[in-house]
Amino acid sequence: MYAIELLQSSPAALTTVVVLLGLMVGSFLNVVIHRLPIMLQREWSAQAMEVIADWAQREDAPQSLRKPAEGLAEVRQLEAKAARYNIVVPRSACPKCGHAISALENVPVVSWVWLRGRCRGCGVRIRARYPLIEAITGLISGYVAWRFGFSLATLGGLLLCWALIAATFIDFDTQYLPDDITLPLLWAGLLFNLGGVFTPLSSAVIGAVAGYLALWSVYWAFKLATGKEGMGYGDFKLLAAIGAWLGWKMLPAVILLSSLVGAAVGIVLIVLARHGRHVPIPFGPYLAAAGMIALFWGEAINRAYLQSF
Repeated sequence: MYAIELLQSSPAALTTVVVLLGLMVGSFLNVVIHRLPIMLQREWSAQAMEVIADWAQREDAPQSLRKPAEGLAEVRQLEAKAARYNIVVPRSACPKCGHAISALENVPVVSWVWLRGRCRGCGVRIRARYPLIEAITGLISGYVAWRFGFSLATLGGLLLCWALIAATFIDFDTQYLPDDITLPLLWAGLLFNLGGVFTPLSSAVIGAVAGYLALWSVYWAFKLATGKEGMGYGDFKLLAAIGAWLGWKMLPAVILLSSLVGAAVGIVLIVLARHGRHVPIPFGPYLAAAGMIALFWGEAINRAYLQSF
C-alpha cells in the first residue's frame, strides 16, 4: 500500500520505476522483433504446404504438382520433429557458438556494456541495436509516466508505445507489419477509449475507420495511376490502430508528420547512402514515430495549426 501511495504522490519515483520496467520490456521486445517474423514465416510455410498437398490430391491437379507434393510429406515430418520455437522457447543463445545467455548476461544495457559488446562464449560482436532498443524503450516509457502520471493513460500509453517500437523495428527488418501486432493494438485502443482515456469512443471508432481508409485510398490511387503498389496493407492497419487510440482529430497531424519525416529520410538515403530509388522504404516506422509525437504533443500541434489560419 505504501509503495502505491509513493508512486501516486511522487512523479520521480513513478518515472524511475517505469524506466526500469521499460528497460526490461525493451529486452523482451528484442526477442519479439527477432522471433515473431521467423514464427510467421514458419506458419506461412506450413500453410503453403497444406494448400499444395490438398491441391495435389484433386483429380484435375497437374502432374508437375503431384510429384513435388509427394516430397512435402517428408518435409512436414521433419518440421513436426523440430524443436519448439516461439517467443518463450528456446532460450536465447549466441547464434554462432550456441552459448546460452545467462540471467547476468541479460541485464538490459548493463550486460552489453559489461561484456563490451561481445559474446562471453566465442567473443563474436553483439549488435549495438539490442541495448539501443532497450534504452529507447526505457526512456520513452519514463516519459509516458512523467507525462501522464499515475493513471490509466500511463498504462495505455505504455502499451501503445511498446507495440509501436516492436512494429517499427520489425518493419525495418522485414518491410512487414504483422497482424499479430497491428490488430490487437487496434482493438486495445478501442477498449481503452470505452472510458474516454485518450478520446471519446465515437472519435476512436471514426479514427480507426478513417485511418484505414485514408491510406487505403492513397494506395489505390497510386496503383491505378502507376500500376505499382506504393505501400502495404500493414500500413493501413497501423494507422487505423493509431486512430483507435488517439481519435480521428489526430490523424491529419500523424499523416503529415509521417510523410514529412519519411520523405526527408528517403531523400537522405538516396543522396548520402546511395539507396536505390526503386528499393522500397518501410513507411511503418514513420507512422509509429508520428503516432508517439501525436500521443504526447498532438493537441498542441493541432492548436498551433488551427491558430495559424
